[in-house]
Order: sequence, then C-alpha cells, then structure tokens
Amino acid sequence: MYDVIIAGCGPTGAMLAAELRLHDVRVLVLEKETEPVSFARVVGLHIRSIELLAMRGLLERIAGQGRRRPAAGFFAAIGKPAPEGLDSSYAYLLGIPQPVLVRLLEDHATALGAEVRRGCAVTSIDQDDEGVTVGLTDGRRLRSRYVVGCDGARSTVRKLLGIGFPGEPSRNDTLMGELEVGVPHEDVIATTSALAEPRLQLRPLGNGRHSVVVPATDVSDRAEPPTLDDVRRQLRAVAGTDFGVHSPRWLSRFGDATRLAERYRAGRVLLAGDAAHIHPPTGGQGVNLGIQDAVNLGWKLAARVHGWAPATLLDTYQAERRPVAEAVLDNTRAQQELSATGPGPRAVRRLLTELMDFNEVNRYLIEKITALGVRYDFGAGPDLLGRRLRDIDVGQGNLYRLLRRGRGLLLDRTGRLTTEGWADRVDHHADPTADLDAPAVLLRPDGYVAWLGDDQRDLDDQLSRWFGRPAA
Repeated sequence: MYDVIIAGCGPTGAMLAAELRLHDVRVLVLEKETEPVSFARVVGLHIRSIELLAMRGLLERIAGQGRRRPAAGFFAAIGKPAPEGLDSSYAYLLGIPQPVLVRLLEDHATALGAEVRRGCAVTSIDQDDEGVTVGLTDGRRLRSRYVVGCDGARSTVRKLLGIGFPGEPSRNDTLMGELEVGVPHEDVIATTSALAEPRLQLRPLGNGRHSVVVPATDVSDRAEPPTLDDVRRQLRAVAGTDFGVHSPRWLSRFGDATRLAERYRAGRVLLAGDAAHIHPPTGGQGVNLGIQDAVNLGWKLAARVHGWAPATLLDTYQAERRPVAEAVLDNTRAQQELSATGPGPRAVRRLLTELMDFNEVNRYLIEKITALGVRYDFGAGPDLLGRRLRDIDVGQGNLYRLLRRGRGLLLDRTGRLTTEGWADRVDHHADPTADLDAPAVLLRPDGYVAWLGDDQRDLDDQLSRWFGRPAA
C-alpha cells in the first residue's frame, strides 16, 4: 500500500515525488518508457521555477548543468532587453537539456526515498472510499491512497477518469532542433532579420551549434520524427537558404494545440503538468508550469495523507493552479497571433514592440511569462498577500534556505509571535533585521505569503486555515 502513485517521471512527476518525500510520504513513480529520452532538447527554466529550485537546495546542482542568459525576448520573441525592477534574486533564464533536468530531479527524489519503476504503464484505475487500485500492462495491480497523473498531453490517467480536455486542435506545425550551421552567425542574423517571419529562429548555443525553429508545412507524416531534409527544405522555403545546417543532435515537431482539463481532480486522483494543460511552447512556459504545479500540490497532498489537512486544502490546488494555466494558454494564444505573417498581426506586433519600450509594459509581460506576476486569491489584504516572497536577507543567510524542508515558515521581526501547536508543520524564525516590509509574514511551503501582520489571534486563524488544527 503506497500513499501516492505518480504516473509519469518527467519533470513534473519527479518534482512532485521529491516534494512528497520531504514529508515522508510513501511514493511510487511509474514510467512507461524503459529508458530516458535520448534526444537532448533544451528547455528554459524561468525565474519562478529557479526560485523554487533554490528553495529546495537544488539550484546549485542544476545550474552547473545549464546555461544562463538574460530574462528577455520571451514574449512573442520580441527582442527587448530585460526590464528594470524584476522582483527576484534570480532574474535570468537557465537553459538546460530536458533529459539532464529529469535525471537530476529523479535522482533528488530517489535520494529522498521515492521508488521509480520504468517500463510500467497504467491501464486501469478503480477508486473507492479508502484508496485507488491501479492496473499495469503486465497484469499487476497496485494499491495507493492517491494517484496523480503526470503522464503528459496524451494522459492515460486523464482518459481513464473521463475528464474532458477541451480546447483547439493543432493548426500549425513547427520544426525544432539543435544543429550545426555552415555559415557565420553574422550571415544568419543578416538573413533572418530581413524576413517578416517571427516563427523562424536560429539562436547560437555555442561550439557552432544553433537552436533552429522553422514553420513546417507539408513535411513527413506527423507520426514520424522529422528528418534533416525536412528542416533543410523548410528553411529554404522560408529563408531562401538552409544555412548549411547539418549534424543534428535532435529534431522534433510540435503543434499549437491548446487544451485545458475541465477539472484537476476526480476523487482520489489528480492531474498535473501536461496531463492537465497543453499549449504551444511559445515563451517556453510548459515545463515551468508543470514544476510549479508539483510544488503547489506536493505539500497539500502530503497534508491529506498525514491527516492534518484542513477540509478544503486539497481543493485549493485546482482553485489556484487552473486559473494560472488558463492565463498561460491565453498568453500563448496571443503570442501565436503575433507570430502570424498577415498584415493585421504584423501591425499589432509593430505596435506592441513600440509599447515594450515602456519599462512597465515590458516588465508586465515578462512577469506574466516567468510567473512572477502570479497572485493567488487569499482574500483582501496587502498586495504581497498571495504572492511569492523574494529571497530576502535574513540574519546571516537568505530566506530560501529556511524553506528547504518544505514546511511552512513564520518569519517574525517582532519576536512576540509563536507557532506553538503547529511546530510539527511550521518553522518559526525570529529576526528583527529581516529585510521585510511587514512585522511578520507566514509563508506556505511553496513560498507564497499566506498572512502579514503582528496579531497572534489573526496568525492563529491563518495557521489553522492552511495547516489544520494545532496539535494537542
């Protein structure tokens, strides 16, 4: 009997497993593939995801395997510099091969005690009042208290639950890959900058390699992976040259399908990551959205497993994360329209390019892409309520090191407040020198501000709201 079975060991599933193990939840991760994917597609970790990795003590390990670049040019690939005033100590993009990211997150989860089984696909799900029975392709049946589907856009778990996945099917395909280019990069810039095709991108990665993105029309069967000839043909059709591309490290095709699960939970089974939402990769938000789902869900599901969760706590997962996904779907729709080549979209793109010269506009759009602008609805209160708190200075260190155990945290400048009764779930750090514009703040395990103030009675109410009844 497991506490939680997770279907899918991608970034979302691996991160969720680690979050659950921080709370000593018995976790099994089922991955249908026998081996990790071989192609090294580079994904970009945005600011909020980098913050979450820093909160769990993972950033130094992962950053060493990636490449930093400025937090700019994300929205519709409009090349504006990073805006001023980004509220983070980690205001950059971290590019990292997805297989490397998955391996590091999986290693982290297994080091904490999670079990991962490869070559195991889910075929059936039956739930009752006590738990969930999961059937596997080899005929075995496993029992768990909860199940989370992190099994991607074609999620078997979602389909078995009968949860609708409405939205728009793919209309436009795009080829993507990492290749060597046979001409100087100056020639690449000269050619691409003269074209009115925002979906064409050739970005240098170092050592002569480029990330290549090009619109795809009439290429090989969608069921088959694209070939080097496909990429060359599409480059010639769009740019008039194939730039001498050769030696692909990996090639893939993606569409612009946009879909959102009607609900994220059915009884004891939940959805996260691409199983709950899909959208074009414009702005590089997909992996980030899944990792943030996992960190939001992990402590809440652990609280339910251990019996101290308030009655509605698990419901806040969908209430908080589904609107965030809905907003991401909308901004990718907008970016796709700005990438069209008709006179109308091109005129709007020119106008937006001018508007982004205003720092507030530029910052607003970057905060939307990087999730810095996310604010959960925790009720009326100061603007910081419901937002994540940056990695401020506290005492002889920084805030995020105090969140590594995945527990709640009271950061208290007054020295008069207490978390007595919740000490098994919430840490208390009294520090009159903390760089904080409030007497005290209560942080959830995901780093979001659940309360600000200096009144113990109000604090007790919020501790009960998020962390259940005090211990006897």
